[in-house]
Amino acid sequence: QVQLVESGGGLVQAGGSLRLSCAASGGTFSSYTMGWFRQAPGKERELVAVIIWTGASTYYADSVKGRFTISRDNAKNTVYLQMNSLKPEDTAVYYCAADPFGHYSRGSSSYDYWGQGTQVTVSS
Repeated sequence: QVQLVESGGGLVQAGGSLRLSCAASGGTFSSYTMGWFRQAPGKERELVAVIIWTGASTYYADSVKGRFTISRDNAKNTVYLQMNSLKPEDTAVYYCAADPFGHYSRGSSSYDYWGQGTQVTVSS
């Protein structure tokens, strides 16, 4: 059973930075497509970023493009989300998710495994 554990969330002022980490265990992390999603209060969960198993291809939502960077370290079974120039509208619970079939998918239904989430709050 694959387990994902996020860390690195917190409270930051607008314009600040945070780096989220997601540690995976119990599966073959190096073959998974990994995604970061977020859900703000009263809103649907939305895709933030995706990275394929090699790290060679990434995708970003328009709202975070140029500010967020997704990366992975397959030797450490960890995926990261570097978030710079944070805005109050980035406030949400951030989830990492794993697609064990390696699809390069933007849809949450392709991701079989999810972490518990980490809260990111950006104050104005």
